[in-house]
Amino acid sequence: MKAAVGTVLALAALCMEAGAQVVATPMLPSVTVTAKTNPNPVEKSYRKMVRGMDLFDTLHGVSPDASLRFKLLPRRRDTDMANIELEVFGSTVSFALVVAPDHSFILPRDKQAFDEDAQVSSNRKARSLTWRAEIRTSGLPSNTRRLGDLRLECRVGMEAGLVSDDYSLIGKIAQVFDTPAYCDRKTPRYLFFADRPLFSVVLVDGLHREILAIDKLYADAIDEPRLKDELPYCDCEVLVDHAYELPLGDRSWSDNTLVELEYMDGE
Repeated sequence: MKAAVGTVLALAALCMEAGAQVVATPMLPSVTVTAKTNPNPVEKSYRKMVRGMDLFDTLHGVSPDASLRFKLLPRRRDTDMANIELEVFGSTVSFALVVAPDHSFILPRDKQAFDEDAQVSSNRKARSLTWRAEIRTSGLPSNTRRLGDLRLECRVGMEAGLVSDDYSLIGKIAQVFDTPAYCDRKTPRYLFFADRPLFSVVLVDGLHREILAIDKLYADAIDEPRLKDELPYCDCEVLVDHAYELPLGDRSWSDNTLVELEYMDGE
C-alpha cells in the first residue's frame, strides 16, 4: 500500500514539473501567411493564351511579315501603367514575364504551366487593365496598320480570351463573343485602340479609298447620353477616343488594305 502511494506521489510530482516547464516556454509571435500581395489581380488563362498563339501559327500566312505580341492597356483613368509586373503561376510552376516599355510582352511556351492550367497575373487589380493581341507587319509607318494583321489580331484575341468583358450593358459597344468566328462578321463589334486620340480612320486598298463613318469611331459613343453610367462595363472605359472598329468580314477589302490613322494632335 505504501509503495502504491509513493508511486502516485512521484507521478504527480513529475506532472507538476512538466506543467511548470510548459508554462515557462515563451510564446512565439503569430504569423499570417498570404498567397498573394494583390488579392484581386488582373488574370488571364495561360492555356487560352497559348491556344491563341497556336492559332496565330496556323494562320500566319495572313500576316507573313508580322510577329505576335500581347499588350496591356489602361482601362481606368487612375490605372498606373508604370512598373507593371506579370507572372505566370500554377500549382507548382511560377515565372516572371518581361514587360516592354510600350507595355507589350511575349508569352513563352511552358508545358508544365499549360498542364497546370496556370494563370497570367499582373500586380494590378481586376478591371484596371484590358488586354489585346498585337500583330504588326514590319516596315509600315507608325500611323498605318494592315487590315490582314488586324483581322488576325481579332481572331487571336478572341481565341486567347483577352477581351475583358464579353457582354456589357452598352450592347452596341462591347457585344462580342468568345470565338474567333465572330471576327468573320461583316462589321463585328470588336474594338481596336490607336496609340493616341483619333480624328479619323481611312481605308486604302489600291484605288479604293474610304473614310470610316463616325459610328465606327469612339466605341459608338456619339449621341449616347447614357454612356457615362454604362462606360465602366466596357473595357474601352478610358480609351473611347482611341477606339475604332473595322469591316473585318467584308472581303471587298483585301488583307493588304492599309488602315491609316489620323490623330487629333496631327497636322
